[in-house]
Amino acid sequence: MFDRIIKLIGEEKFQLIKSKTVMVIGLGGVGGYAVEGLVRSGVSNIIIVDYDKIDISNLNRQIITNNSNIGLFKTDVMEKHIKSINDNVNVIKVNKKIDLNNINELFKYNVDYIIDACDTIVVKEELIKYSVENNIKIISSMGTGNKFNVSMLKIMDIRDTSYDPIAKRIRKYLRDNNINQYIPVVSSIEKNGRFDGDIPSMMFVPASSGLLCASFVINDIIGKKIY
Repeated sequence: MFDRIIKLIGEEKFQLIKSKTVMVIGLGGVGGYAVEGLVRSGVSNIIIVDYDKIDISNLNRQIITNNSNIGLFKTDVMEKHIKSINDNVNVIKVNKKIDLNNINELFKYNVDYIIDACDTIVVKEELIKYSVENNIKIISSMGTGNKFNVSMLKIMDIRDTSYDPIAKRIRKYLRDNNINQYIPVVSSIEKNGRFDGDIPSMMFVPASSGLLCASFVINDIIGKKIY
């Protein structure tokens, strides 16, 4: 299955990829593609975190969704999807809505990398703080809704972000908590237009953000710097 990857990076680096444990928080438009990229790159230990069920509104952008699984828990569908690609992947499911009252439940797992693809800003902040304090590599996806131009997405330090209200709030949190370390994020420099009601979204930007998050993890494991 992974012959072409091994041909590209070598057996030793591929075994490194297999040995790592990655936690992905949020299985929507970003997180679903992040998991896809990890599994197809050889990651064999994955913790998936989400509480939500698949809704018809997810069909336009989320990789695990189709008309036959509406109403099912995303963690269950994602586990089945992972196993359909590689049955040897060890999957741990956390089917909970994470907030500040229960986020410590995530910290009982021994992980090498965290991909933050969740929507809750206070959870993003706490994940970054915990990762810095415990020397865990993290990459966090900033806002991908109301964005259209994939070419404006980039892996960068959060302090280099612009036109991203989520990143703006987290930058303040980092200043207030004297967190000065490099915090890699995937963010777009595309200016947001105004909108009313639900956040508009098309698949290209969230999907690309998820793949960039997965790419960051894989490249970091094998010692290639892409940021």
